[in-house]
Amino acid sequence: MQLPGLPAGTLGAPIVGWALVGQDELEVTGTPKIYASSEHGRRHFCGDCGTGLFYTSDAVFPGQIDVQSATLDDPDLIPAQAQIQTAERIRWMDNLADLPAFERYPG
Repeated sequence: MQLPGLPAGTLGAPIVGWALVGQDELEVTGTPKIYASSEHGRRHFCGDCGTGLFYTSDAVFPGQIDVQSATLDDPDLIPAQAQIQTAERIRWMDNLADLPAFERYPG
């Protein structure tokens, strides 16, 4: 199955929080695995559980690292500031705020 667009097509999710920080500002415990997802792009992930951690590209973000913010020890330190890559947004995301919300799985 080929999923078009970003982020769902490359990340398997309709939305992912990202935080762009300087590479010297991030302390990483352990050694992530790296996948060359394009000529310049590198996706870093946990080799034990497969969780995506960050994206690097010296051509696009020299000296910076794009962190999947939910993986930070305290994700609230870097709140969302914008929505990007909305061109391929899954249509039902437009009405997400209208859906019922549950703090935990209902039932």
